[in-house]
Amino acid sequence: MADEEPMVSENEVPTGSWISREPTETAALGERVGRALRGGEVFLLDGPLGAGKTLFIKGMTKALGIEEEEVSSPSFTLVNRYQGRLTFYHLDLYRMPQGAVATFAVDLEELLSDARAVIAIEWAERVGSFPLPPTTWHVRIEGDGEEPRRITIARLENDASPDRSS
Repeated sequence: MADEEPMVSENEVPTGSWISREPTETAALGERVGRALRGGEVFLLDGPLGAGKTLFIKGMTKALGIEEEEVSSPSFTLVNRYQGRLTFYHLDLYRMPQGAVATFAVDLEELLSDARAVIAIEWAERVGSFPLPPTTWHVRIEGDGEEPRRITIARLENDASPDRSS
């Protein structure tokens, strides 16, 4: 995996852009992020179908001590809860309309009230303008098929949100 940003400490969520040439590299970057988790973090993931969003999340949960076989995309259940070093909520909003309906359907406000939990949201653009905590990161995965992936991780500013229209 090619880093385009300087290394950060194990206690910080890495930010920057990386090129992943294999699924294992995508999972490894997710695991690197997972090692830095302390609870209260929110990750907004976007990218095309098959880009590797769930692989990235499997890496995060592996770092929390959750078995990879237990982790699957909650496409029909909307929310999967896993317990490891921290509670981890995996949300998939692919089948939801954008805005309040999506956040209400997964009870996002209640999930955010658990300060010791980590929340990862696939198809995060469906969240719309829902207010998110300052401990929110945007993870964009670009590329599909056999081509390499560009994975960009950026912390959201308190008064900003990612362009969730893509």
